[in-house]
Amino acid sequence: MTADPSLRSVKAWPFEEAAKVADRIAQAGKAVALFETGYGPSGLPHIGTFGEVARTTWVRKAFERMTGLKGRLIAFSDDMDGLRKVPDNVPNGEMLRQHLGKSLTAIPDPFGTHESFGHHNNARLRAFLDAFGFEYEFASATDYYRSGRFDAALLRMLAVHEEVRQVILPTLGPDRRATYSPFLPVHPRTGVVMQVPMEAVRPQDGTVVWRDPETGERFETPVTGGHVKAQWKADWAMRWFALGVDYEMSGKDLIDSVRLSSQICRVLGSEPPVGFTYELFLDQGGQKISKSKGNGLTIEEWLRYAPPESLAYFMYQAPGRAKRLYFDVIPRATDEYLTFREKLRANPDPANPDWHIHGGEVPNTPEPPLTFGMLMNLATVSAADTPERLWKFVRNYAPEATPETQPLLGQLVEYAVAYSHDFILPGLTPRAPAAEERPCFLALAAMLREHQGEIEALPHGLPQAERIQTLVYDAGRREPFIQIQKDGSPGVARGWFNALYQVLVGADQGPRFGSLAAAYGVPETIRLIEEALARPPQAAAAETSPA
Repeated sequence: MTADPSLRSVKAWPFEEAAKVADRIAQAGKAVALFETGYGPSGLPHIGTFGEVARTTWVRKAFERMTGLKGRLIAFSDDMDGLRKVPDNVPNGEMLRQHLGKSLTAIPDPFGTHESFGHHNNARLRAFLDAFGFEYEFASATDYYRSGRFDAALLRMLAVHEEVRQVILPTLGPDRRATYSPFLPVHPRTGVVMQVPMEAVRPQDGTVVWRDPETGERFETPVTGGHVKAQWKADWAMRWFALGVDYEMSGKDLIDSVRLSSQICRVLGSEPPVGFTYELFLDQGGQKISKSKGNGLTIEEWLRYAPPESLAYFMYQAPGRAKRLYFDVIPRATDEYLTFREKLRANPDPANPDWHIHGGEVPNTPEPPLTFGMLMNLATVSAADTPERLWKFVRNYAPEATPETQPLLGQLVEYAVAYSHDFILPGLTPRAPAAEERPCFLALAAMLREHQGEIEALPHGLPQAERIQTLVYDAGRREPFIQIQKDGSPGVARGWFNALYQVLVGADQGPRFGSLAAAYGVPETIRLIEEALARPPQAAAAETSPA
């Protein structure tokens, strides 16, 4: 790949991060940069894990484009960690409770599909990363410890055992300070990852000596070959040292861990990687998302309602800012992704978020003629319960479109039906028009009926939508929605458009009504208005705020 140093000046955070890696690699004289992401598989794979892999991938790709050098990405699973508590969102909790303290890869799979709980959750993570097309090398802590990949680094940590302890001890309370060691021996009989004090540290033999607190039995355990597991912060530092990691990002909750692990990495004899601290995702109530609690969205839930690229777009935007991650964010993220996608087709700008999402390439499928918001409104107005029913209205706007010629549109139709069915329709109650609003609705129905032939003779899509929108404005230029503009001309208050959606859909707002009516069809729109007018009128003050 040819280097493009000019990309350093692009105002996009992946290039800013890539420049840090490039400087580090140049100073070290390396030809390959190693990027890492970490995964704690004690709970089901979380959507935040995907975000970390996606963001790191964008930095790696930016680094390769900028420098012409290769970047490797390791997705590292800390699956040798001992299970400390039973997650709330997995089956067979009682069975898991019997194995507390054991390595995740030494605990039976509560789902009954894999050889262990750790293997199950690793498989869930890999399946999604593979489906999304990430380029990565999966690494299992269990495999790396047992195969000897970490032996040299563990022996080095044993040699500087007291120096490593001195990094951590100031952060601990008196009780833990008295017993802390960076090594957690695996009990040779029970398989439990033991958190016990070391009676002796023997670097010359490569062993640690400890005692079972329940039986009093004394053990001498080698630190190599998977017989010990390093404590969390020491483990992270040891991994950086052993593998030569150049870049790893992490969440705001790990700032102190990064600082301490960096100090330990230097004690071991190497510089810690450069990285980026991202903000955490929050649930709808503003609480931190937790793998064990299962709050927030799962990967599978997002992908039921929107394409994976929309999830990538959500992850790309403002990684340094806390964002709420729940179902309501899906439609906006999808339409914003589509907007940037269309811009990318016109101008392949590396500052465009979709440039990174699509690996610097322009998508080769056509742009959908309708927004996701429009499709959801169509699905809601028509109560479409199948994609086939929604396609009937889509073709009013884009008669030549088919799922084959418009594959992205075909996917969006399916997503819109599912989202509308699950989240919009159950909460909608279209209201009756207030008495003072009825003349405007009557006028709109009459105008649509009068101009139906003219509208249908126009080309489908935008021409019909614009003509209908003109009629919508004309119908609203009467009390209580008429509003005189600064130049003296009659305008329309925003309340008219609110009323249209409140009365005809049950929502407070929506896309341009002309586009919705063009897709829904003039006869169907007239019928919708007449059904609303048939409801008993209600006396309600109309909203007359400016448009």
